[in-house]
This record gives sequence, structure tokens and C-alpha cells, in this order.
Amino acid sequence: MSETAVPPSSLSARLRDWWRRSWRGHMGTLLLVAVVFFGVQAWQTRAVPDALPADARVQLLRGDGSTHDMNLAEAVALMRTAFEGQPVALHLWAEWCPVCRVEEGSVTALGRTWPVLTVAMQSGPAEAVTQVQRQRELPWVTLVDAQGLLTRELGFSSVPGFVVVDTQGRLRTPTVGFTSETGMRLRLWWATLF
Repeated sequence: MSETAVPPSSLSARLRDWWRRSWRGHMGTLLLVAVVFFGVQAWQTRAVPDALPADARVQLLRGDGSTHDMNLAEAVALMRTAFEGQPVALHLWAEWCPVCRVEEGSVTALGRTWPVLTVAMQSGPAEAVTQVQRQRELPWVTLVDAQGLLTRELGFSSVPGFVVVDTQGRLRTPTVGFTSETGMRLRLWWATLF
């Protein structure tokens, strides 16, 4: 009796069989990656306070180049009133940061439907930040943080950073590094629910 040759399986069938045999290992790897990712985020944002700093004075820069000195809580409240009391996205960036450049379109798009207040960390005085925003066509309301003091007071040591200020003034879901537009929107949505 001769053995009959088994026709070779298609690539998709072989991949499906391989996945069925090893899915637990893949799930373990995905779980490990998630734990490491969220652990790094928690470590990087460990200094972020629970609420806005009470006495932080800021220089608010509007799209037209005008500046206004005020309290940080007043700046957040100003943004919130324009959007009927929604949580405010606080985006920390710097003109010299390449990852921040990648996020610019997402932050601009987010600002069309949510209140967004940005913090220009170590990007120079208001005039320099205005020039950068005009060159890059960024219609953001920005807090000028020329020395990085506000950024440190908010608990961030690098940019880009993103945090949601909920309606009670609490800082929620902080992240450091690239955050997608979907990630930003999900964090804002989460703050409206809980």
C-alpha cells in the first residue's frame, strides 16, 4: 500500500492552525506588553497632582497674539464656558519637540469639538510662541511656560503630555508621549462619564 501525498495547506490555513495552537502564548505576550506600557505611563505621571495647582499664575495667549495674565483655574474655566461645561483637555507641548509636531493635527481636530488648552513649555516668550503657532497654523489657546515651571508644577517632566481637567478641577488620565486623537477623545469621554 502506498501512501498518498497530502496536498500542502494554504498559507491562511497554516496560520490559522498555528494561531489555534499558540493563542495562549500570544495572549500572554499581549498582556505583558500592556502591563509594561501602563506601568511606564504610571511611573512617568506619578508626580501629576490630583487637582490643578491652586496658586499657579499663567500667561494666556490667544490666537490673535493677545496675552492675558490670570490664574490657571481661571484659564481652564474660560475654556470650559465656551464648551458648555465639558472637561478640558490640557496638552503640553514644545516647539522643538518632534513628537509634539506629529500630534498637532490631532490636537487641532480635538479643539473643534472639545475645549483644549495647550501649554507651550520652554518654547520662548509669547511672541516666539505666537510666531510658531502662526507658521504652523495652530489655532490654539496657549499658556506660555517659557521656563517649564508650570509643566513641572503639573507633574510633567517631558513633552508631549496630555491630561484631562474634569468639571471639578481634578487632573485625570495623564499620559506622556504620543497620544492619538482617538486616545485623547476616549480620555475626555471617560471623564464625562465618571
